[in-house]
Amino acid sequence: MSIAEAYDMPVARPLVPPSPPRAPDDMTMLGRMKAIRENVIGSWGQRAYEEDIVCGRFFRRSTFILNTPDAIRHVLVDNYENYTRTPASFRVLRPLVGNGLLTAEGRAWKHQRRTLAPAFTPRAVTTLVPHMLAATDDTIAKLRGVSDAPVDLRQVMQRMTLEIAGRTMFSVGMDRHGAALRDFVMEYGERLAKPHFLDLLLPLNWPSPQDFARARFRKRWTAFVAVLMAERRAAGKHDGAPRDLFDLMGAARDPETGEAFTDEQLGDQIATMILAGHETTATALFWSLYLLALDPATQEQVAAEVRGASVNGALATVNGAVDIERLKFTRAVVDETMRLYPPAFLIIRAAAGPDTIAGMPVKKKDVVLIAPWLLHRHEKLWRDPNAFVPSRFMTPTPPDRFAYLPFGVGARVCVGAHFALVEAVLALAKLIGAFRVSLVDTAPVMPVGVVTTQPDRSPLFAIAPR
Repeated sequence: MSIAEAYDMPVARPLVPPSPPRAPDDMTMLGRMKAIRENVIGSWGQRAYEEDIVCGRFFRRSTFILNTPDAIRHVLVDNYENYTRTPASFRVLRPLVGNGLLTAEGRAWKHQRRTLAPAFTPRAVTTLVPHMLAATDDTIAKLRGVSDAPVDLRQVMQRMTLEIAGRTMFSVGMDRHGAALRDFVMEYGERLAKPHFLDLLLPLNWPSPQDFARARFRKRWTAFVAVLMAERRAAGKHDGAPRDLFDLMGAARDPETGEAFTDEQLGDQIATMILAGHETTATALFWSLYLLALDPATQEQVAAEVRGASVNGALATVNGAVDIERLKFTRAVVDETMRLYPPAFLIIRAAAGPDTIAGMPVKKKDVVLIAPWLLHRHEKLWRDPNAFVPSRFMTPTPPDRFAYLPFGVGARVCVGAHFALVEAVLALAKLIGAFRVSLVDTAPVMPVGVVTTQPDRSPLFAIAPR
């Protein structure tokens, strides 16, 4: 059976990858709670993919799912200070990232954002590209040694992006600490990341049963990050010049106040960058490889572009830096992958005060949901919304910036967005330039919403050197 036959689709049509069945629109609250617990992505009904705004009730509060760019702009840009994270979001995120940029609010967030921004400018990211390329080349070399056997590319991508995170943050590989770091990530994702009923119901200052386990995890996790920081400090600087994100972040000062990060704050930023950066990029790369394995013609387009952008087997450079502008189609594949499988599938905000959205009154503590999973597949905003069509990102007119949110938008747009895109595009280009990728089995891989858009299993791939 061919891949096209396995997914019941004609060869000439665009690839439509598998996705969870949509929930009944009239589902009861108990049924929706069960669906959310199993997979948030599967808890939405057809209305959410068709209507501009879907209103509902959840524990005596009004909820609003926003699918119009104007309404999203209002919440995330025009009046963003009125919308904060929910207690459940804090419960899930803070044990991992503390009070870092991802969870900070108000003045603390503004201080952190101003201080961190210079470390993630395109110029600063360019200095980190050699770390990305070295880790990717090491991964390719290892894959060449096992290319005659099925490979778990999800695990390979997790290890590779963890290695990139370690090298860009600390200028060292993750040989000593990589396994422990992966264990922390896996432990939290499997045991503590999914919100339980009481996480949603209780005020933040009332600990839920899961919060006690999260607190124990937090104690071990912060001690581990402190060890990483101590070892990096002991290594010192190279010729006095910054050589990694640790140097850049340690030397960073708030341009308005002149304040530097305390050790505790620096630890929270490091945890945020390592965890958010490596996990989301690994997932984006896995889904890119999965889609290209399902769509061999598009995969060959990427390989052809990589050959055209290479000189003597290496990606071409301009002024000593990789010329990423020659990888436009590869970038379009990454963009389209993140449309279909957005790293952050759901943005939840609680109203701090009354407001009006699209003419509808919003009360204090009402919940606003902006779901990139829904927005990126909305039938009013996209042609063939469920199909894999990278060429949609090659047109002169880009998608509306409030209809495509792989990294958020507005003041709280991901500070590491450029870093992540450069890493994903370069890694995908080098991998597809080195190997032809196919799936060993044709059983569908379903996306599951657990902090990020994860696959429900790790399929085995076959890789053949080009």
